[in-house]
Amino acid sequence: MARAPATPDLFGAPEPAAAPSEGARPLADRLRPANLAEVVGQDHLLGAEGSLSRMLARGSLASLILWGPPGVGKTTIARLLAEAAGLRFTALSAVFSGVADLKRAFEEARARKSNGQGTLLFVDEIHRFNRAQQDGFLPVVEDGTVTLVGATTENPSFALNGALLSRCQVLVLKRLDDAALELLLTRAEALMGRALPVSPEARATLRAMADGDGRYGLNMAEQLFALPEATPPLDPTGLSALLAKRAALYDKDREEHYNLISALHKSMRGSDPDAALYWFARMLTGGEDPRYIARRLTRFAAEDIGMADPRALPLAIAAWETFERMGSPEGELALAQLVVHLATAPKSNAVYQAFNEAMRAARETGSLMPPKHILNAPTKLMQEIGYGAGYAYDHEAEGGFSGQDYFPEEMGRRVFYRPTDRGAEAAIAERLARFAELRRKRKR
Repeated sequence: MARAPATPDLFGAPEPAAAPSEGARPLADRLRPANLAEVVGQDHLLGAEGSLSRMLARGSLASLILWGPPGVGKTTIARLLAEAAGLRFTALSAVFSGVADLKRAFEEARARKSNGQGTLLFVDEIHRFNRAQQDGFLPVVEDGTVTLVGATTENPSFALNGALLSRCQVLVLKRLDDAALELLLTRAEALMGRALPVSPEARATLRAMADGDGRYGLNMAEQLFALPEATPPLDPTGLSALLAKRAALYDKDREEHYNLISALHKSMRGSDPDAALYWFARMLTGGEDPRYIARRLTRFAAEDIGMADPRALPLAIAAWETFERMGSPEGELALAQLVVHLATAPKSNAVYQAFNEAMRAARETGSLMPPKHILNAPTKLMQEIGYGAGYAYDHEAEGGFSGQDYFPEEMGRRVFYRPTDRGAEAAIAERLARFAELRRKRKR
């Protein structure tokens, strides 16, 4: 079988001595892997016990969805899988392909299958196909006409049809860690025959600027190799001035948006102000609207702090209003102060749970009337049928507490709110316990 051409999507060992025309090719392209063993950063899939390694060893490559961030090797792995499995590699991009392209690819795969040749159909950005187009893959995957390998940067649970997901294995590719990025830089230096003109500190900065994207890291390295060889090593400041940092992954209406707000929420719930400030800053630097963050912080004050610190909710509204009055960036400090207050405040979701229980009870009990003694009686008829009869005015009762029952008679008394022993709720819990005891005594 003819060797499938490789791709610049991930990066392996340097090729042997380059031909003169090689200099025109991007560095990332020249460092592409020749086999799966040379792919970096995905040992959980391609190591000795990796999922893909075991599939190839069994000779049973399944249809796959490769889910991971940009620049980690999804396309390259697909090409090399086709070669390792003895399949014909065919590629489509969901950005540029339509129904006609899919039909053509399926027909060609059926023709190859009739001649004993399998097809690995690689679909980049597969999440961009609509539901009907995704459904088109089902019969050809199910009958083995193609082995589908789809690549996506979006969470497949949300971006792909359940029917298609049920016929594919989802494999998660990791962003390249510091060690993997360093290996790429070392391979680049070996290929170029000289070291990058950076200090050790700037080298670490270069890896950080790549932000887990190997292709972007090599593109920056290529800019550095373009400097005159006599260039003194750059320090981190000089490096940052020369190169643009990779924009952080953040899409305000997709998964990263929800990942970061979840991280902020759970860091505050876990009473970690430092982590909470970090995720707050990540959202701001990603371009999130501070008003959205303010709304979520206000919800947190009510849901996760509640009566343990009754000041939290008005402080949330005050911080939100401060931002509205001052705008960005000055108003963001008020939100940062709120993040720290919420993270360090005592926590209680007792009101949140009590409200949910009360809502369930309201749905279950329908239209039960309040007990007559707490109904107003503005007319003579209402008085005659007992409205308001026996009502005890709490302000005139001993201790300002009458102990009367305010639930519908057919329902009986229930407990929804169970205060914790944290923060201001500890005092509330003591007061409610005292009221419960008085209620019992007065009913004897």
